[in-house]
Amino acid sequence: MSNENTTIDTPRAEAFSFGDPTPVLDRFDFLYTGVWYATNEWYEPPVDYPAISKSYRATAHHGSAIQVKRNILVKTFVPHRLLSRRSFAALALDHLVFGNSYLERITGRLGRLIELRPARAKYMRRGVQLDRYFWVPNWLERTEFRRGRIIHLMEPDIDQEVYGLPDYLGSLHAAWLNEAATLFRRKYYLNGSHAGFIMYLTDAAQQQEDIDAIRKALRESKGPGNFRNLFLYAPNGKKDGVQVIPVSEVAAKDDFWNIKNVTRDDQLAGHRVPPQLMGIIPQNTAGFGDVEKAARVFVANELEPLQQTFREVNEILGEEVVRFRPYSLQEDIQGLDPTR
Repeated sequence: MSNENTTIDTPRAEAFSFGDPTPVLDRFDFLYTGVWYATNEWYEPPVDYPAISKSYRATAHHGSAIQVKRNILVKTFVPHRLLSRRSFAALALDHLVFGNSYLERITGRLGRLIELRPARAKYMRRGVQLDRYFWVPNWLERTEFRRGRIIHLMEPDIDQEVYGLPDYLGSLHAAWLNEAATLFRRKYYLNGSHAGFIMYLTDAAQQQEDIDAIRKALRESKGPGNFRNLFLYAPNGKKDGVQVIPVSEVAAKDDFWNIKNVTRDDQLAGHRVPPQLMGIIPQNTAGFGDVEKAARVFVANELEPLQQTFREVNEILGEEVVRFRPYSLQEDIQGLDPTR
């Protein structure tokens, strides 16, 4: 269908399309493949790391659920001379996104440990032989770390013990559906090549100039990028000769709100994050309950076990490098009180 208003002498039906949405994982099937030998040197992860990385930004809820965990962990972390707060933030984000996190031991000339530097989990590969790790940013480059240099923390998996897996994998399909629904609506509103409504004229005009004037008025009534209107001229046509369904009514039936709400709840369930901490507005009058109680339960059940995972670094090094302050909301509230 033309982007301009068009006069049609005989009624006919034409289909229109406003393009396919482009999700972050276009034409990609996300499968758990298990670990396998990429070469004779290292194992490939059981899931596709680039896919997980792209999914992190697929929807607001999925990324935000990870970020709120990272922020609370960083808030309670006590910096150490070997591990700064910035380095720990990178370590925590890798662990939450990929289920794996790595620290590289940086030593001085005399062999003294001077820093623990996070190595990005997306490019780390575990060697086939014990205690071998590789940095593999692409298929053409690879760098092996000296043995004993890497500390590997991971979430357990029921199928293998080479790599960890994040807990939220079961909610990724909900995240992708949420993204697809958003992209569909975004394409719909940005589109300007389909009809907003059809103006159907059956009375025969005395002069063709009148018809042309109507066409011009409709064509100039909308700016570029907006819905185009179709002018259908059928002299002496029947009253119900053309049935018109406005495009806006079709869009209202695509179940957008239900898809967004259901997939949002699935994502929060996958991350086990209370909706109060995500800035979600309740749809009922009762609300979600006390946000302070929800925050304390969330930290006790979800983040304190994660803190114990990071404390494994202390057992490996024989030194208390990773420490956390007790989580407290009362201190934050008092700090915001201008009278104190």
